[in-house]
Amino acid sequence: MIPVVLSGGSGTRLWPLSRKNHPKQFLPLVSDNTMLQETLLRLNGLEGVGNPVVVCNHDHRFMVAEQLREKGINNSSILLEPFGRNTAPAVAMAAFNADVADDILLVLAADHVIADIPKFHEAVKAAAIQAAEGKLVTFGVKPTCPETGFGYIKKGGVITNQVAHVEKFIEKPTLELAQNYLECGDYLWNSGMFVFKASVYLKALEKYQPDIWVACRQALGNVNRSDDFIKIDSKSFEACPSDSIDYAVLEKADNVCVVTLGAGWNDVGSWVALSEAADKDGCGNVLHGDVLVHDSRNSYIYSDNKLVTAVGVDDLVVVNTDDAVMVASKKEVQNVKVVVELLKTQNRDECKYHRKTYRPWGWYDVIDIGDHHKAKRILMNPGASLSLQRHRYRAEHWIVVKGVAKVTRENETFLIAKNESTYIPVGALHRLENVGEEPLEMIEVQTGSYIGEDDISRFDDNYGRTEN
Repeated sequence: MIPVVLSGGSGTRLWPLSRKNHPKQFLPLVSDNTMLQETLLRLNGLEGVGNPVVVCNHDHRFMVAEQLREKGINNSSILLEPFGRNTAPAVAMAAFNADVADDILLVLAADHVIADIPKFHEAVKAAAIQAAEGKLVTFGVKPTCPETGFGYIKKGGVITNQVAHVEKFIEKPTLELAQNYLECGDYLWNSGMFVFKASVYLKALEKYQPDIWVACRQALGNVNRSDDFIKIDSKSFEACPSDSIDYAVLEKADNVCVVTLGAGWNDVGSWVALSEAADKDGCGNVLHGDVLVHDSRNSYIYSDNKLVTAVGVDDLVVVNTDDAVMVASKKEVQNVKVVVELLKTQNRDECKYHRKTYRPWGWYDVIDIGDHHKAKRILMNPGASLSLQRHRYRAEHWIVVKGVAKVTRENETFLIAKNESTYIPVGALHRLENVGEEPLEMIEVQTGSYIGEDDISRFDDNYGRTEN
């Protein structure tokens, strides 16, 4: 059984923690591990599981690779989508990439919480039995409340105590319908997790959505395979329709069954959902970071950098990051995505980037910015380097705080150590490398008429990047 982890979501409803370049699946929201890491680690102890395939956005490739490396998850495949086309094409790529057509794929989202791992393993084993017999299997969660934010599955004829045929899939219901589904007992939340043979899924996809099948086959036929990544051909993939597994295949097929999953599942799709998955104090509050409260109840308060206090508040979500504060009523947290859209219309970086931005060579933290200047803290990993590059509009001053830097500036190469500095004029070809055995820490001060991150021309890069 091959785990296929879908890691392409943007998680806009968890802004300002989750952002386009660092969405929720790469954040440690419910434990010290990130959501992606937790998804893979919960497979430990499940017999017959092969090396995982992670399907992710091209821009997140180095983040995925680093998070897998941190947990010793080796021999994985990282399949890169040039742009999102929903779950049906993403899984088709993994199915076409399978070594054996009859491999069973365990399709998981990278950003779900599952509290009871033994029960999860039990459900996966039950699903694998049905998949081996040629069925398309999905997981349904027994509802605990009249939730209107999920799709539902109506169970049909019983196969085993835990498995039933699927009678129909249902869109997100009204509150009245959701209450009826809860009381009826024949309806399950649609979890968005699946088990099936690669060959069975591809045969169904070819039958019901041949345009997706053809586009994915062509895109993977022109794939660029490197040591670390499988890069899908963007021109072929651009022609692929966007559709979910449910719409494209499961709602049309006649060999679909559902396994009831009772394992403390949570899709962490909003701040309220995240609050429900976390430990609470005696007043129902979830407090993260340097937070003090008085006479406050049922609130989620998060701070990652400074003291936050709350007095006499109820049912609020307060999230403080380096560059943004979000305050919302729990009743309105689904509308956080409206704020993100507003930020996009104003072309504000806060919807895309954190102040601290991760790169394959390390990270930088923007500590001050003005109309014509920007100051960054930079940490570069041992053996890492920036691309050979130049800037059209800005000059840079580099000051080493810790470690030794190797600097290339036009035709000269030299070393600078702690408490030493150098200057990179506008338009100068340059490169920075960490030749030491410890992290290189620096302060970079940019000055110029334009200081946007897109002011960069690359001429050579160890990580194959052409973008920022």
